[in-house]
Amino acid sequence: MTAERPAPAPEGDPHAHRTVLLRRGEVHSPADPFATAMVVEKGHIAWVGSEGAADAFASGADEVVDLEGALVTPAFTDAHVHTTSTGLALTGLDLSAARSLSEALALLRAHSAAHPEHRVLLGHGWDASRWPEQRPPSRLELDQAAGGRPAYLPRVDVHSAVVTSALLDLVPGVAGLDGYHPDGPLTRAAHHAVRAAAHGAVTPAQRAAAQRAALARAASLGIGTVHECAGPDISDEGDFTALLALAAAEPGPRVLGYWAEEVASAKDAQRIRELGAIGAAGDLFVDGALGSHTACLHEPYADAPHTGAAYLDAAAVAAHVTACTEAGLQAGFHAIGDAALSAVVEGVRAASQRLGLARVRAARHRVEHAEMLTPETVAAFAELGLTASVQPAFDAAWGGDCGMYAQRLGVERARTLNPYAALLRAGVPLAFGSDSPVTPLDPWGTVRAAAFHHTPEHRISVRAAFTAHTRGGWRAVGRDDAGVLVPGAPADYAVWHTGELVVQAPDDRVARWSTDPRSGTPGLPDLSPGADLPVCLRTVVFGQMVFDRLNE
Repeated sequence: MTAERPAPAPEGDPHAHRTVLLRRGEVHSPADPFATAMVVEKGHIAWVGSEGAADAFASGADEVVDLEGALVTPAFTDAHVHTTSTGLALTGLDLSAARSLSEALALLRAHSAAHPEHRVLLGHGWDASRWPEQRPPSRLELDQAAGGRPAYLPRVDVHSAVVTSALLDLVPGVAGLDGYHPDGPLTRAAHHAVRAAAHGAVTPAQRAAAQRAALARAASLGIGTVHECAGPDISDEGDFTALLALAAAEPGPRVLGYWAEEVASAKDAQRIRELGAIGAAGDLFVDGALGSHTACLHEPYADAPHTGAAYLDAAAVAAHVTACTEAGLQAGFHAIGDAALSAVVEGVRAASQRLGLARVRAARHRVEHAEMLTPETVAAFAELGLTASVQPAFDAAWGGDCGMYAQRLGVERARTLNPYAALLRAGVPLAFGSDSPVTPLDPWGTVRAAAFHHTPEHRISVRAAFTAHTRGGWRAVGRDDAGVLVPGAPADYAVWHTGELVVQAPDDRVARWSTDPRSGTPGLPDLSPGADLPVCLRTVVFGQMVFDRLNE
C-alpha cells in the first residue's frame, strides 16, 4: 500500500478541509456492498463507490491512498473502558499472564526492584482461578515480595484486591469497613478505600503517561472512540476531567465520558454535565462481579454459601432513572447477577410508570455487562428501550463448562450467561466493549468471541457482532448517524491488512441468502478460531489520522 504525501495543513483545524481519496481496496459500506474507493472531505465521508468512478475525484484530493487491496471499515467504538487503569496496566505491573501464584509473586518482586521511585506499586490482572494453587497471595507473601512497600493488586475483574500491610497503614479505619478481610482479598467499601489511596499516590505525570499509553494502544487497534466509565467508586473527578481535557487537546481516539454517581435532582444532573460527562451511567454499581463473588444472585453461588452483594435496590434504580430522565440525562448501571438485573428492570419499569414509557425509552438508558439475563429480563430490556453494553471477551476468558463461570455458578447456570442471540432476537440494542483493563482492548477478538461463544445458542453472526462494536457504540450515546461508512457520516475509519473477506454466520439458522455473494452483503475478515486477526494499518478519527503504519 502506498500513499502520496498530503498537502500542508491549512490554518486552524488541521483536518477540517483536507480531501482524501482511498482507492483500490475493499470498503465496508452498506451504501455500496462492492465499493473499492472512498472520499473523505471536511472530516466526513463524502462518497463511496467503485474504482472506475474514483478517477473523477483524484485531481481534487489532497491525499490519494492506494489501498493495494486493504480493507477499510468504520473505526471501532469500545463502549466500556477505564482509560487510566488501562494505561497503568500497560505501563506498570501486568499479572494477567502469571501462570501461578509463585510466578505472580516473582513478578511483583522484580517490579518493586525496578521501580524504587514509585510511592505505591500498582499491578493488575491476577486470577487465582487459573493458578494451580487456586488461591490468592497472602498478605505476608505480598509484604515480602514488595519489600515492605505499599502495593495495590486488583483481581482481573477489579472488584476485589490484595494489598500489602504498608498500603493498609495509609488508610486509617479500613479494618472497620465492609468487605475488609484480615488476610484475603478486600471487597466492597474496604476495596474502594484502598483503591482511592493507591490511585491518590499516582502523580499527574504518571497519570497523563498512562492515559496516553491507553489511547495510543486503542488507536493502534482501529478503535476511534472509547466510552470512559468513571465514577467516585472507580477513580476521581480530577482523573476524569484530566482525561477528557487530554483527549480533546491531542490527536487520538475520541473519549466520551460517563460519570457513575446517583442523581436525585436537576442540580445533581447539572453537576454531572459540568464534569464533561454525557451521562450518569457506566459503572454505577448495582452489584459486583462473579469472579469476586460479589455479583448479586437469586440463588447462592455454587462455590460459596451466599448470594453476593447488592449495592442498589429497585427503589434506588427508579429514583436515579426518574431524575436523569426528567433532566434529559442518560442513566445507566453496572449489573451482572440475575438478582441485580431484576432490580434494574423493576426500577426502570417503575420510572416508566411514573414518567411514561415513551419518555424513558427515548432516553436510551443503558446497562453495563448484563450477564445473567433470563428470558423475562431480556424481554424487559426490549420493552424499556435499554441498551445492553456487553463484553464478549468475558465469555472467551471465563465461559465454557470448565471456566470460572462454571466454578462460581455450576455448569447449567453458567451456560445461560451472555445470551447475545436472544438479545438481538428481542430487538435489544447491543454495544460491545472490553471493560479494559479487565479484558484487553481487542476489537476483532471481541467480534470473534461473540460469533464463537462457548454456548452455541448464544452465538451471533460476525456481521451482527461487528455492527455492535462499531455502530452500536454510537447508538448507545444517542447517535444514529455514525459508525458506518456512508456519505455524511463522520470520517472515523480504519484500514486493515487481512485475508479473504467472507460472510460468516454462526450456524444454519441464518438465512442462506445472506451468505451468498449475490445478496450484496459486504464481507468481513474470516474470524474462525485460529485464523489470524486483521492488522491495523491506519486509524482516522473525524478525518484526522491518529495511528499510521501505512508505509512500514
